Amino acid sequence: MFDIAEELKKLPQKPGVYLMKNEAGEIIYVGKAINLRNRVRQYFQSSRNHTAKTRTMVPHIKEFEYIVTDSEMEALILECTLIKKHSPHYNIMLKDDKTYPYIKVTVQEDFPRIFATRRREKDKAKYYGPFTDVLAMKETVETLHKLFPIRKCKKVFPRDIGKERPCLNYHIGQCLAPCSGNVTKEEYGAYVKDAMDFLEGRHDDIRKRMEGEMMEAAEKMEFEKAAALRDKIMAIQSVAQKQKMANMSLQEADVIAFVRAFSQCLVQVFFIRDGQMTGRENFNLSAPEEQSRSEVMTAFVEQFYSGTAHIPKEIILQEPLMPEEAPLLEAYLAERRGSKVTVTVPIKGEKQKLVELAYKNANIVFEQFGEKMKREEQRTKGAMEEIRQALGLPQMLHRVEAYDISNTQGFASVGSMVVFEDGKAKYSDYRKFKIKTVVGPNDFASMQEVITRRLNHAIKEKAEGKSSSFTRLPDLILMDGGRTQVHAAEEILAAFSMEIPVCGMVKDDKHRTRGLFFQEKEISMPLTSEGFRLVTRIQDEVHRFAITYHRKLHQQQSLHSALDEIKGIGQVRRKALMRHFGSVEKIAEAEVADLLEVEEMNIPAAEAVYAFFRGIDIEKEKSAAAQSE
Repeated sequence: MFDIAEELKKLPQKPGVYLMKNEAGEIIYVGKAINLRNRVRQYFQSSRNHTAKTRTMVPHIKEFEYIVTDSEMEALILECTLIKKHSPHYNIMLKDDKTYPYIKVTVQEDFPRIFATRRREKDKAKYYGPFTDVLAMKETVETLHKLFPIRKCKKVFPRDIGKERPCLNYHIGQCLAPCSGNVTKEEYGAYVKDAMDFLEGRHDDIRKRMEGEMMEAAEKMEFEKAAALRDKIMAIQSVAQKQKMANMSLQEADVIAFVRAFSQCLVQVFFIRDGQMTGRENFNLSAPEEQSRSEVMTAFVEQFYSGTAHIPKEIILQEPLMPEEAPLLEAYLAERRGSKVTVTVPIKGEKQKLVELAYKNANIVFEQFGEKMKREEQRTKGAMEEIRQALGLPQMLHRVEAYDISNTQGFASVGSMVVFEDGKAKYSDYRKFKIKTVVGPNDFASMQEVITRRLNHAIKEKAEGKSSSFTRLPDLILMDGGRTQVHAAEEILAAFSMEIPVCGMVKDDKHRTRGLFFQEKEISMPLTSEGFRLVTRIQDEVHRFAITYHRKLHQQQSLHSALDEIKGIGQVRRKALMRHFGSVEKIAEAEVADLLEVEEMNIPAAEAVYAFFRGIDIEKEKSAAAQSE
């Protein structure tokens, strides 16, 4: 057993990250500290100065672990990584993990390229962005390639000059073909400069120059050239009109505001680049109700800027950062940017108006999706609560595991385990079991084998210090069936000295979900309730998962029992026969001539298949034929 008092004495007085765990071994909170000993001990001292969140969390802490780092900055980075990895219940979680694209100009190359990328590297290239409107960004890149004959290929120059003929883009006038050696770096570079001016918003000079060239071409009666220039001018005007509204004084900043209701937050971020608002983005945030607005803002800034490629010169916030976190966070942002980052909370003036605008937009979006979020909450967490109340369970239901057995008269028996967390299917934790110890159609014994193996996995992995889907035990086990299946699971749980409620999902004569079997009685739920609908979804899902695996295994075993036993029929020929005939039954009915229609088959192989399905011993027949001769 983990002795918290003893482990607290061993804590080092060094910076690092600590992970709080509950009785099931789940990580419920990740935090950082400049002094691990002082910080972690605070949780287990007088609760008088604790926040509401801490008072709620501490009773659930049954053990903890920690990771020592060289500095508080490293601890901050590691904390962000671990929060994203484990999604602890008591941490504020940024649900959106978005990376924004940039337009990259490879100015470090002799003949630069222009393309979209989501990775900003230290490679001396020029990056424009980030762009929150991906479609607009793609349209801009396409427009650039139409306007300026810049290459799209990945050839390396001067190494690849003259190795191949110019591609189609050269012949349609969308590339100068530096691969041919017919254009100088200076000539090519002039177009690259125009393209960069275009990306930086200096459209007027380019448009005026093209208008002059168009007029000149028209005067010389070069109408095709004039028409092409006209189309380019129209493309420039189209993109220019889509430039976002200008800001009077700000050159580069992010403006952040949010609204919240219960444990849900919606954050709105305005992106201002080169004095223009280039876009906005919404982010969903899950935050315990006990967290203050300052804590929510601090958590968002930490997680958002640890994952985005670009850090702006100024970050304008609706709420201040937590005083104890602000200095470290500002130092971290400055380190990532490579220069000072100003974090402000304006109370008047132009910046405050921008914050107010971001807040109003967040409010509008939240109102639009609030009802949808409320319905989803009722459909998932609300449904879990209805199930808990129907069964009269004291603890909240977070994780539910459901089990089913599938076989055909005892052949190819399999078990399935599906997992629902907070009312949503958690596909990554689904597991399949091939029944190993039970012969024949014995669902009771098969279910006991599955539950035993599942619990053994949990015990083994916990003893080894591993963390996977098996180490997290469920709050409720659901069995696809009634009294027999429930008793099968309860016997195994008793043998393991584990107290997990087990409930059967009972079906009616039409094979539809009817109710729940719990503590030796059937419990009905309103058919229109979200709880009943969730039980139905879980029962259908565990049955689907079991049937799918059983069919796959049955097919594999059917193939193995037949074709794999035929001499000269390997994997390639087996697959070819199945593709051609569609089933083992049709292969068995085929004549030698029919089998030879399969390209991979030869005469000995076809004769071997033909003889196998008719019980003919080819070797014995050959021997008899030889003796008669």
